[in-house]
Amino acid sequence: MPADRPPNRAAFAFIFTTVLLDLLALGIMIPVLPKLVVRFEAGDVGRAAEVTGVFGFAWAAMQFVFSPVLGAMSDRFGRRPIILLSNVGLGLDYVVMALAPSLGWLFVGRLISGITAASYPTASAYVADVTPPEQRAARFGMLGAAFGLGFVVGPAVGGFLGSIDLRLPFWVAALLSLANAAYGFFILPESLPPERRSAFSWRGANPLGSLRLLRSFPALSGMAMATFVFFIAQEALPSTFVLYADYRYGWSEQQVGLVLCIVGVCATVVSALLVGRAVRWLGERGALLVGLMAAVAGYVVYGLAPTGMLFLVGIPLVAIWGIAGAAAQALMSRQVGPNAQGQLQGALSSLRGVSGMMGPLLFTQVFSWAIGPAASIRLPGAPYLLGAVLLAGSLLVSWYVTRPHAAPLAPESAAP
Repeated sequence: MPADRPPNRAAFAFIFTTVLLDLLALGIMIPVLPKLVVRFEAGDVGRAAEVTGVFGFAWAAMQFVFSPVLGAMSDRFGRRPIILLSNVGLGLDYVVMALAPSLGWLFVGRLISGITAASYPTASAYVADVTPPEQRAARFGMLGAAFGLGFVVGPAVGGFLGSIDLRLPFWVAALLSLANAAYGFFILPESLPPERRSAFSWRGANPLGSLRLLRSFPALSGMAMATFVFFIAQEALPSTFVLYADYRYGWSEQQVGLVLCIVGVCATVVSALLVGRAVRWLGERGALLVGLMAAVAGYVVYGLAPTGMLFLVGIPLVAIWGIAGAAAQALMSRQVGPNAQGQLQGALSSLRGVSGMMGPLLFTQVFSWAIGPAASIRLPGAPYLLGAVLLAGSLLVSWYVTRPHAAPLAPESAAP
């Protein structure tokens, strides 16, 4: 299709679908992958748990390494080819995992998945390309809704298909990803014209070099610090929830699944329906601060709730956190020029990759200590209380760097 065809709603729908498929992939893995690992380990659940942890670390490491590479490549070659190649790669990866004859091949599949699922920064850069700065928070919120939908639908689909055959979810995911790539080939226009592209540099594309961009302006570096802290805090729930719910509330697998579904629904509603309204009412700064305050309150409820019913009270509070993430992303996108949006989103994704490696180790160790014999007071909610402290720190940094008399935002046309 012509590269100069202007982006339209169908193009944004494709971007939304791309992100949704990436998150569906993660959701599908939740009920299926551990059981497949158990099968390869001849039923040894303890060993399978260790292997699953290694798989998760390796996936996050690939995100950390390759997100800035794809982001920088999209700044040089355009968003369209990178997004389409990511879809094709993800589809082929599912085929590898569906056919994996051994644990080693399954591990290779997880590495490829971590690389190809790193299309999110390019998708975010696409949105920044085609959306006026004042509307970006709402569009980023819609991408956040894809996260929620992925974690609502993914585990349900994966569990249903996995009950038929453990390999079936991978085949279905492969079909969806390859079909999405074919659809995008004919529908998706390029969003970054040649005159707005920048030269590719390995210095900027490597995960550490890409973080240099986040130090380009004081406000940008401060916002990046605040974002990194709340990325770490986000890992508290997925890394400890199942263990915490069983230990403190005695919830069954079915109850845990239902609560996770509620979490996903609330996150989707906030991202799809409230982000745009919150930014219009409060401004990007106000939405950021209110979202973080709600997240602090929600994590405190999670950590102190003596009953499962009271734990549920924290879910909508934590869901409001979604407006903070979209607002922060919109604020930071204003700090760099159009030729560096991909690098910015890649750098942010690298921060998420680092937090994805650090957070699970931190919060699982805190939980283990808090319920262990060395603890003077048994406090199973310690991971969430620690998360609340981290979020409070993120709130203070965000308030400081975005205060009205702070350094002004860089103009949209500024080059980093």
